[in-house]
Amino acid sequence: MCDITSPTESLIRKGLKELPSPFTHGQVKLYMTYLAELKKWNKVYSLTSLRTDEDIIIKHFLDSLLYLKALPEGDIRVMDVGSGAGFPGIPIKIMRPEIVMCLLEPSRKKANFLRNIVKLLGLEAVEIIENRIEDMKQPFAVDVAVTRALFAIKEFSEKALPFVKAGGRLILSKGPKVHEELKAIINERIVCEIMPLKLPLTTIERFILIIRQAASDGIGNRGRQSLLRNATPHHPTPCINAECRLRKAGCTGFEGCPGFKAGWT
Repeated sequence: MCDITSPTESLIRKGLKELPSPFTHGQVKLYMTYLAELKKWNKVYSLTSLRTDEDIIIKHFLDSLLYLKALPEGDIRVMDVGSGAGFPGIPIKIMRPEIVMCLLEPSRKKANFLRNIVKLLGLEAVEIIENRIEDMKQPFAVDVAVTRALFAIKEFSEKALPFVKAGGRLILSKGPKVHEELKAIINERIVCEIMPLKLPLTTIERFILIIRQAASDGIGNRGRQSLLRNATPHHPTPCINAECRLRKAGCTGFEGCPGFKAGWT
């Protein structure tokens, strides 16, 4: 029997073999469809600056799949902040179909592409939210928030942690200057883990950064509401931490709160 696998499909298979997760023929076909549709839309809407099959496969698909190493197992809810043309959310969803994926993208043309590609690939349990994370107001909580090549570490942690459930995590992909960026959040109440990985089919090193909330912190709108219900005020004046979302919701401080500890004498 002749091998009729195209060079593009062979490249996808070769790259997937360097990743930790097994894959199926059906998943390879989904990536092929994704690639073709992205290139078609890109001619009109310029969704990505990458043009060649090789660049898109390696620097979008495979780069996105490095996040698999840092994702917890099981049925989780993931929010891809600033998803763009679907990275890293859609490649992750293809490999982990059990994940409930929320794609947050403010650009109308990119959100329309996401709606189209999700339907074309037959992906289920995918929500596309046409909004910026700064403008998200409705109750919303996820197990993991991810982003790719969009935010500095400090900025992403400030914007995304309020939407992550207690015990959840943020995941970012960074280059070799990751340690310099981390200095900006050294005093924050978070726990960081750096996972160095090689980008498949290249010699490029990526650093997957996992940010976890400290155990005493309540995260997400639901988490904030729970903290407010259960917290016992220790002083009658407002908390001094003007940036704290709990303070803006009426909290007057409670044991374990950094703002409360800083202002209590």
